[in-house]
Amino acid sequence: MSECRTSTSEPEIPVTIAMSSGLLFKQEQQGYGPAFKFVEALKAVNAELINHYPESEELFKVKLIDDSSSSDFLMNRIREHGLEELITLVPVTEDQPVNKLQRNNTHLYLSDEPGLKVQEALNEGVAAAIMFTPTNIITESENQLRVAFDGDAVLFSNESELVFKSGGLQEYLKNEKQNVENTMNGGPFKGFLEVLIKLQKKLQSKDPCKKFPIPILTYLVTSRGAEDCGGDRALNTLRTWGLELDEPVLLGGANKGPTLQRIKPHIFFDDQQRHVDAALEVGTVACLVLSPN
Repeated sequence: MSECRTSTSEPEIPVTIAMSSGLLFKQEQQGYGPAFKFVEALKAVNAELINHYPESEELFKVKLIDDSSSSDFLMNRIREHGLEELITLVPVTEDQPVNKLQRNNTHLYLSDEPGLKVQEALNEGVAAAIMFTPTNIITESENQLRVAFDGDAVLFSNESELVFKSGGLQEYLKNEKQNVENTMNGGPFKGFLEVLIKLQKKLQSKDPCKKFPIPILTYLVTSRGAEDCGGDRALNTLRTWGLELDEPVLLGGANKGPTLQRIKPHIFFDDQQRHVDAALEVGTVACLVLSPN
């Protein structure tokens, strides 16, 4: 008699990204928001996933937060760009966002300035950030999703950053040397990186000889240094988590702009306004991650 076996694999769920409607489309002159190229890259990755896994539910889904005053305009633009399968309009009033984000199992929430309920979303465990618009958006590819992350207070907790703020550079370096083998706690964007790498591995398994460009690329762009234990601790932490980014860049406090200009990500997350500004100066769409309350 055959035994009934219970599957231990996790159920597949969509990777849900919620965003303010103005980040995608502007009513003025039928313009585009800073997230448009990011969303087009999500669509391209979905096409690859559907091609290789036609029955899978594990796809990107975008929830476009709508105040209902512009629904017709938004639906027309969505249809115009063939985004109906990717995007759903979600009517939301000002006091509702966080509850709706939680009910939709949201992996990422992006708001335009000044940041509707971003702090509240972060406090409830949702990866959330305020998106800023560069004067000229420069990206490399519409068919390859590129996402760049800062380390401390973004992928990692802010524990080391607090040591730096309270004790200065030497106290920070001492702390990192003492704890170089101790894994840092996860930050608010660890979960989003995890789902990106999961999808990346899923697609790579269909192309073991790497004949085609990888549909998803992830980057660490951190002020931690390559010549000290700060960088070592960051890499050790990622290794312990089983998260291998395509390129970790350890800048040792240098300006992040030139690196972002080289890799041309669709989106970059950082917790410091000066790094966000440096990204904007080189045409990178950058998002500010607020400090936890």
